[in-house]
Amino acid sequence: MPRGDKGAYTDKQKRQAEHIEEGYEKRGLSEDEAERRAWATVNKSSGGGKKSGSGRGKKTNKGPSKKAARKAARLLKKDLRSLALRKGRRKLRNRERDPVRSSCKPTAALR
Repeated sequence: MPRGDKGAYTDKQKRQAEHIEEGYEKRGLSEDEAERRAWATVNKSSGGGKKSGSGRGKKTNKGPSKKAARKAARLLKKDLRSLALRKGRRKLRNRERDPVRSSCKPTAALR
């Protein structure tokens, strides 16, 4: 089997690599680098090819994908928190300008 041949990989692993590669390309990596990283990611999680005679039966390491999901959730939470802070500041500014017309009641500190 020549070097770089993907014959030992299952169809699922090939689909995973393709999907991962598309994600890397969206981030601006070249096609070659994206492909290299995609297959490295598949190898890291599944332990290499899974077809007969190539080490079947190893468990899949889901840690890296879970880590990515946690990171994405943390970034989303941070964005939502900053959005809420901006909204709060805007309400406070409106209250200072015209406390009568504002939907929020003025606090003692602003009187």
